[in-house]
Formats: sequence, C-alpha cells, structure tokens
Amino acid sequence: MRLSDFDYALPEELIAQEPLEQRDASRMLIVNRATQTFEDSKFELLPEYIRSGDLLVVNNTRVFPARLLGHREPSGGRVEVLLLRELEPTVWEALLRPAHRLEAGARVRFGNSGLRAEVLASSANGSRRLRFEAGGERERQKELIERLLNEQGQTPLPRYIRRPLGTSTSDRERYQTVFAREKGAIAAPTAGLHFTAAALSAVQARQVGVVEITLHVGYGTFEPVRVDVVEQHRVAAESFHISEAAAAAINQTRAAGGRVIAVGTTTTRALESAVNEQGTIRAGAREAELTITPGYNFRITDALLTNFHLPRSSLLLLVSAFAGRDLTLAAYRHAVAERYRFYSYGDCMFVI
Repeated sequence: MRLSDFDYALPEELIAQEPLEQRDASRMLIVNRATQTFEDSKFELLPEYIRSGDLLVVNNTRVFPARLLGHREPSGGRVEVLLLRELEPTVWEALLRPAHRLEAGARVRFGNSGLRAEVLASSANGSRRLRFEAGGERERQKELIERLLNEQGQTPLPRYIRRPLGTSTSDRERYQTVFAREKGAIAAPTAGLHFTAAALSAVQARQVGVVEITLHVGYGTFEPVRVDVVEQHRVAAESFHISEAAAAAINQTRAAGGRVIAVGTTTTRALESAVNEQGTIRAGAREAELTITPGYNFRITDALLTNFHLPRSSLLLLVSAFAGRDLTLAAYRHAVAERYRFYSYGDCMFVI
C-alpha cells in the first residue's frame, strides 16, 4: 500500500491546543468493525461499551522533561535538544536543532545552571550522542546532571501544540496520565489522558479488570514515515515491561472469553510484541521491534481506545491495520465533519 492512501484533510483549527478542563469530558467516536459503522458518544460513557470479564490494559509510562533549550559555545547560537534515551551514565541519545551545525566536538550550555553537553558522535537516523557534565564533584556528576536536567527540561509537547513562551506548569500535569509511574517516555500515551480516578472506578464497577504495563514512548512512535510503500517502514524499537501479574491477568481474560482492551497504540504495540506462538503473553522486559501496518494479524488485542492521529503516520497505519483502512478513514472524515478535537489533547475513538 502507498503512504498516500493514508492521508486526510484536517482543518488546522481542529488541532487541540489545550486540554479540556475535565480530563474525561472528551467526545468519543465508537467504531464497530463487525457492522462497519460508527456513532458519536462521550468518553464518560465508556463503561457502557465494555462488559464483565473484559480487561483494560493501560501504559503507565511517565513523561520526563526531555526538551532543553541551550546555546552553542562560543557563538551563542540557540540550540534545542530533545533527549531520546540514556545510553550510559551522563551520555544520552538526542535530537538537536539546528542539527547540521552540531557535529562531534560541538558544545552547548544551558543557561547559568552549570549544565553543559558535548556532541560525541552523529547517528544515521540524524540523532546525536551527547555527554553531559555539571560543575561540582566528579563522584556526584550523575546526581547533579539528573537534577539539572529536571530543572532545565521542559515537557516535550508535540510541535503541533504551540507554546511560544515554552510549556506551562499545567502541561507538566496534563500531558501525563493519572496512572503514570515509570519514568522514561518522551511523549505521553495520549489515549490514557482521558482517564480520571473516577473513570477507572466506573470501569471496575462493571467487573472489568485494569492492569498496567510499561512501554516507554520513544522517537519511533512519532518519527515520520519516510517511505512511499508502507510495508517498508520500520518503527524504531522501544523498551517495554510486562509484569508476571499483568501477563497472568491478560492470559486468564483471553482463556475465559473476555476481551483485552488496549488503551492506546503504545499498549497495543507492547502487547503484540509480547505474545508468543501459542497466543499467550510473556512476562518480562524486552524491546518492541514490531511494526504494525495493514495486513497484520492481531493476536491479543480485541478492542482499542485511541486518539486521532496525524495523516501518513505510523500510528494511523496501526489503527488502519486494526479497524481497516476504509473504515478508519471514513471515521476520520466523520470526525472532521463533526468538529472533533484532534491529536494529543483531543478526543478519542473506541474501536470494537
């Protein structure tokens, strides 16, 4: 299939710039694969679409302040850094802007904090390898650097959310799920942003289980698809962990005939990466290397709660693989016509 087959027109004003005052006040489009239909609903009515014996699986990764603003030494030119992952103590993989001016040996300072970074090397994917340093005792460098990164870092909002003056304290709270526990993501698992403690209680009141897994959302999730034939695209690996208890709950649900409901595409990728040839989930920590495109045979995910995604993105490809391309794009066109709010701070769809 061609990447152009996964395009749609979206008026810019439908891109949600702020979260709703109430997390669970979002609209929700119900997409039924069996009947090839969709209907308008509200997220607060989610319990009505699930049944006793189902299991909700959420991603409990926590977004860290991965966006840094600094200046190149000695020129003073502005530099933007997006931390991707820590490779070893004080050494990170990162994306830099402007990248073409920042090759090996370039140095960046971050305000008057004492935090500095040196570019060690470039990677084929355009990222850079950075070594951070901070003033103070050598033995305490890792501790000092972590503290300064938290102080200097900003919430890594997607670029379509405009913050000319930088991210706010509100973003630090709202671009985080209520079940975020395990630090390590550079983007939020946005389908989870709709949940409140009350919403989770309402789900559990229906005799529906809720389990947490962890997939640290990385660059692979939002990296642009750069090939025209979608089957040639590869999503970069992301680390995930499924506990013994979560794996047991998922496997027991399937064995009893209940549905495994994935909250978000990241949860879906972790689940489908963890299932073995016998159709059961394996516990443990590993890398999700699976790329899901139309034609993929889902082996563990029975329903999917997800936000509306960018045209031509790997996330839209995953949703199209689950719901079918034609139904997915028809649902998106309906959402546009009905003025749904799109992307990270936007509304959601529940594919059953």
